[in-house]
Amino acid sequence: MRRAAALWLVLFAAYAATIGLPAFGSSQFGGDEPHYLLTAESIVTDRDLDLRDEYATRAYRDWYPYLLERRGRLTNGQANEPHGGGFPLLIAPAYALGGPLAVQLLLAAIAALAFVLAALLARRVVPEPWAGGAALACGLSPPALASATAVSPELTAGALLAAAALLALKVRELPRIRWVASAAIALAALPWLGLQFVVAGLVIALAMFRWLRRRARGFAMLVEIEVLLFSGVMFVTINDQLFGGFTPAAAAIPGDRLADLDGADYLERAPRLVGLWLDRTYGVLRWAPVTALAFYALWLLWRSRRDHIARALPERADVEIAAALCALVCAAQVLVAAFIAPTMFGFFFPGRYLLAALPIAVALVAWGLRQAPRAGAALAALTLATSAWWYAELRIDGGGTVGPSSRAPLGPLDDALPLFGTGSVGATVALVAVAAALVALVAFEWRRGRARLAGLDG
Repeated sequence: MRRAAALWLVLFAAYAATIGLPAFGSSQFGGDEPHYLLTAESIVTDRDLDLRDEYATRAYRDWYPYLLERRGRLTNGQANEPHGGGFPLLIAPAYALGGPLAVQLLLAAIAALAFVLAALLARRVVPEPWAGGAALACGLSPPALASATAVSPELTAGALLAAAALLALKVRELPRIRWVASAAIALAALPWLGLQFVVAGLVIALAMFRWLRRRARGFAMLVEIEVLLFSGVMFVTINDQLFGGFTPAAAAIPGDRLADLDGADYLERAPRLVGLWLDRTYGVLRWAPVTALAFYALWLLWRSRRDHIARALPERADVEIAAALCALVCAAQVLVAAFIAPTMFGFFFPGRYLLAALPIAVALVAWGLRQAPRAGAALAALTLATSAWWYAELRIDGGGTVGPSSRAPLGPLDDALPLFGTGSVGATVALVAVAAALVALVAFEWRRGRARLAGLDG
């Protein structure tokens, strides 16, 4: 408990220190942030989501110095914007108490809690100090620092996913109804924060359902289904009344949807699977090198299952199951980011669409850190140096968190990284190199497997 409290305090202090950093120009808020805040203003003052009077009176002028344009069309005679009402409802009490500053402090507290839960989840895979160290390194990475006090739901969703994963693993061991109901409630809240978090939540829901089915816990299965169905029915019903469709996106002005799935060319978006990690501007490995350990952990998981280590060490089975659950949740969010998100680099800090999975990825990072402590420590140090560089630049030289111009951590070597989506040669080379590395790894493991089988036969 003391370790968890200390981790929370360190992260909360670091996140609170980012309050006041400009998003762009002279504004602390950019992109969706002022729209969330304006909806919270409407909830506090008018008890509704209709923003017509807030736009007419420029109720945002105290905390947003520019003209804020309306995002949604009129539905049922009201201006209910397409980002929905779930996240504004969450921050509305804090907004009523202390305006945007109180909201930022609340979100900093939730973000710190997300990584405390991540450390607890990581202990299902590795012991301390690896679990806490991985949570600290990921929690202090630039994407987490930049987004912890941003008025956006990603890390709140990350906290819910981490809590649900923890509870689901508890349910696998001992299916108590209160744990099943709590996990289901956490998962049921995800659509209200944003549909981009639902796929990752569905992975946890299906895993918990499978474990309950194996134990023949019919009533517990019914509790999970009822909670999720109730939330889904309420979500669709309320959205239909407020936004004129099954999701809040139905109220979007044509051409301004968060994700135009109908006109998306998914094949053209496939290179994002590499660009998400290696791109010069939005690549996660460029901003948080420590996350490379998660890929190493995937290899460790595959080899552990291939070699049937759990047969010799029964406790390894629990490690494999926890790591596999985390890997599947992260993979689901990566697919959402690659194929459903409309853009990778917009009016937000890089890594936004993967941020909800970052607390879940801590368990994988922790496993990689334990198995490769020297390389892991170097990657963690490089990540913290990147954060310090980025933060110092903003405080000393100005700039903004949106579209960061920092060259941390590579300096002039930053130009060597590819730019995806621009038809650059570097991006093509990166794609070919990654494909070749995967082929080489598969060939190596295939040959090793054949040699192992030959040794057994001999």
